[in-house]
Amino acid sequence: METVKQKDYKVRKNYFAFFGRQFLLIILTLISLYPLFFMFITAIKSKEEYVFNKFSFPKSIAWDNFIEVFIGKNFGQWFINSIILTVGSVIVSLALAVLASYALARYQFKIRDTILNFIISLMVIPPVIMVVPLFVFMSKVKLINSLPGVILLYTGLTLPFSIYLLTTFFRSIPQAILDSSYIDGCSSMRTLTSIIMPLSKPPIITLIVVNALWVWNELMIALIFLQKDELKTLMIGITVFKSRYNINIPLTMMGLVVITIPMIVLYLFGQKYFVQGLVSGSLKE
Repeated sequence: METVKQKDYKVRKNYFAFFGRQFLLIILTLISLYPLFFMFITAIKSKEEYVFNKFSFPKSIAWDNFIEVFIGKNFGQWFINSIILTVGSVIVSLALAVLASYALARYQFKIRDTILNFIISLMVIPPVIMVVPLFVFMSKVKLINSLPGVILLYTGLTLPFSIYLLTTFFRSIPQAILDSSYIDGCSSMRTLTSIIMPLSKPPIITLIVVNALWVWNELMIALIFLQKDELKTLMIGITVFKSRYNINIPLTMMGLVVITIPMIVLYLFGQKYFVQGLVSGSLKE
């Protein structure tokens, strides 16, 4: 039998362990968020304030930085190009992945596992290896300096992971739910759109966020296949912007803020619906 003193000691030990973990997590969170905080604080400073004290809070918000970013050469067009590439790639990739995953997860045919294993193996191939053959192919079909062409490339690069994730989740959906839909007279497509997809919010929202973040921040493909200045994306444009205003650090930071905000909003939006999707997809046989 434990004495009262031993029980009291264990309770105190658990409290210390709990608060110790929380304190460590808070410290790690602050360390992770500090670069983002520094970027936002620097972006709203004037050039003179930044030179005088890099780490202080600004005395007043330098709205001129925000205005100058958007009236800068082609910055607005770069922003639009990034949105077109991100939205187009995510939509096309998700549509193809849903259809392919449904077939691989729910239909029986001889080479099903072979196809899935081949798709999974494509995930380990780095895009840099495929740049030369892709460039030759895109040149022959005249899709260099073409936003639709780059959307196709991004779609192909994001498809393997998307198919793998959705196939794994589709296979976990109880067969009894699908059988009941067939008994009610639902076609395969109706079952997919009305039952499977609503239950699959967690992986679908995850794919939207992950693929959008990757396409938005991708540099190599956009740099090689979009050579015209008016077709550049924000990630390429910010490198030009930085070299042009390499002395005016607050202005460069404001450009980075403009790039970062859409992805922060997307992440917060996706996080909210991800939690809701977990509840809707929690049925078990």
